[in-house]
Amino acid sequence: MKLRKWTVALAGYSVLAAPPLWAADGVELTTPVSGVVEQVLVKAGQRVSKGTLLLRLDRTILQARFDEATAEHARAEAEASDATRELERAQELFNRTVSSTSELDAATLRQARAQAGLAAAGARRTIAQKNLDDAELKAPFDGVVSAVPGVPGTVVATDCQPKTLVIMRSGRR
Repeated sequence: MKLRKWTVALAGYSVLAAPPLWAADGVELTTPVSGVVEQVLVKAGQRVSKGTLLLRLDRTILQARFDEATAEHARAEAEASDATRELERAQELFNRTVSSTSELDAATLRQARAQAGLAAAGARRTIAQKNLDDAELKAPFDGVVSAVPGVPGTVVATDCQPKTLVIMRSGRR
């Protein structure tokens, strides 16, 4: 709130008469993930509320990547569990002076590698989930859809300049 008062004073308006200050008349929206537009749910001129679903990309590949990451995470969990059991067994044998320090060290190293693999698999699953969630473009604020250049079949490639899919402007004018 203090920031708005400071901005208004800087612009030379009185606090009561100042209209909301917007950085731009229109905001070009796209998805942060690559894909093909499957469904457009809004039309130009339509009023939307913040969070309204505007369009959806085909989720087939993104879902497959998430499923793959989930399976990899399950495998890594099993490996980490097995490595922990092996380390406990190696520690017990070492404590009874039945095994050597090198066997205990090898079990400790395997367990550390398994834990690191589990953390990496968890990170890949989180990224895959985020990409799956980002396949849906939602309105970032209340406003009016100015134009919808994205239609079903439009290819979005985020590696280069992504294609604008929806243009919105504030509904407060």
